[in-house]
Amino acid sequence: MPQARSSHRSNEWYAYLMAELTLVGLRVVREVATRGSLTAAAAVLGYTQSAISRQVAATEAAVGSPLFERRARGVRPTPAGEVLVRHADEVLRRIDSAAQELAGLRDRLAGRLAVDAFPIAQAVLVPRAVALLRAEHPGLAVTVGERSTPAQLRRLRAGRTQVAVIAVGADLPDYDLADLRTAELPVRPLLVGVPAGHRLAARDGLVPADLRHEEWIVGAGTDPQFGAWPTLAEPRVAHSVTSWQARFGYVAAGLGLCVVPGLAAEAVPEGVRVLPVDDPRLRPRSVLLVTAETRTPAADAMVAALRRAAP
Repeated sequence: MPQARSSHRSNEWYAYLMAELTLVGLRVVREVATRGSLTAAAAVLGYTQSAISRQVAATEAAVGSPLFERRARGVRPTPAGEVLVRHADEVLRRIDSAAQELAGLRDRLAGRLAVDAFPIAQAVLVPRAVALLRAEHPGLAVTVGERSTPAQLRRLRAGRTQVAVIAVGADLPDYDLADLRTAELPVRPLLVGVPAGHRLAARDGLVPADLRHEEWIVGAGTDPQFGAWPTLAEPRVAHSVTSWQARFGYVAAGLGLCVVPGLAAEAVPEGVRVLPVDDPRLRPRSVLLVTAETRTPAADAMVAALRRAAP
């Protein structure tokens, strides 16, 4: 019987503890432990330092033990604090997951959305947009495809995709978009990728004359590709490769320069420096977001996310 009474008291204490702990208190304690400072936690959570102190004190009262010990610079968790933070991580993760799932049930946007894009748009633009859409509309399942512009437009007209991300320009084919709805996406102009150790890498910008005697890494394949700098009369092509990853790899190895679309500027690897080129003769390309004439709410949301995600 003494063991039963002990177990009963333990359950009573556990129920009391759960009633006294708050989600706000757990978030505050976790942030203080992570940042090592009440001031830093206040800045991250948007609270005053006195509010942080009150939450820590209330949580310590509920637990019945000090959760932090002061040091010369900031604080660190006590053994009790470490235990609570470890469990707080799990509790808050489950709460946040439940909140996201419930938001998905309330969200009017649910189901599936298919998005197609040309390869370089998949480097930065499309992943960012999908992340934005996932956070705002968790009930919407997005699938993405990497395809040429003609293939995208065929799929769009057949109803197999809802949003197409294509490139247009004077040096590209004149695609038939008459029965479709388009929105232009503002993007940076073409840039040049040079090896980090190249003589031009220390420059802030270039002019076409700087590129005249350079060797180029260009695209290979049947679809429209990025070649050497467009206004050069007789460029020297060192290598033709299919993928952008390979193109950047050849540049990083010092084997030549390559044209870099503005959309890809943030995706270049270490060893490649991206520079603007002041070239008044350059004929710019644009990015179009293409949908059916009548957009679904999900397609509208994706177009808005792509606009916000543009580098």
